[in-house]
Amino acid sequence: MDLKLKGKKAVITAGASGIGRAIAEGLAREGVDIFIVDFNEALGKKVTGELEKKYNIKALSIKTDLSKSDRYSGLFNQIKNDFGGIDILINNVGIASREKIEDANDEEWQFSWNLNVMAAVRMARGLTPIMRQRGGGAIINIASTYGKQPMDENPIYCVTKAALVMFSKCLANEVVVDNIRVNCINPGYTLTPPMKKYNEYLAEKLGINENEVIRQILKDVPVGRFASPEEIANIVVFLCSPLASYCVGSTYFVDGGWLRSIM
Repeated sequence: MDLKLKGKKAVITAGASGIGRAIAEGLAREGVDIFIVDFNEALGKKVTGELEKKYNIKALSIKTDLSKSDRYSGLFNQIKNDFGGIDILINNVGIASREKIEDANDEEWQFSWNLNVMAAVRMARGLTPIMRQRGGGAIINIASTYGKQPMDENPIYCVTKAALVMFSKCLANEVVVDNIRVNCINPGYTLTPPMKKYNEYLAEKLGINENEVIRQILKDVPVGRFASPEEIANIVVFLCSPLASYCVGSTYFVDGGWLRSIM
């Protein structure tokens, strides 16, 4: 199927590994030029080099700490001047933490808020004018099923991801008149590097082996396995396509049936 994306330009935050890396690959496969924003400079350059060689596209990367509000203006200038603009924005950057509400201080909340919410706000605020000038585009925010169905040890992550879902809906309502479609993805348990580290943490905390940890996690997932990053990327790539032109302001759960609610 031709997704009619060839020649488009995509910016992906945290695009050097995990879900972001899979999205970069999926879009590059469709002929999309890729601009990766990631804190890991070496890995970003490695990924963009691989994508350029494999798919004959233009791919750039930049090291940026998106938790810092003063890092954005230079980034936007580089996207506009060196990359040539933007048609697709993937707000994928985020961080999970482990805490109890009564123990977490303001600095912990603010750091996660800056990465999990304000990074998407700032990226959208700075780049939608460029997208508007190019006739529109697509923005996909990567939130989490935890924004709907919380877990015990990650209140900050759950709260901030819920906020990202609402931001997606508000932004969609504002920019649809400019032919910019905004949607949100709520992945479930996905086998990314942070997920692997979380499995190791639980195994040590509970005094059991990692296979037993995985069994306990997946007992609540009807399909009985983790998602691969590529499975999340598949729906993201489709939503970026003109073939998804009637998909606006929606949140899509890609969680193997884990969510127990229909609302």
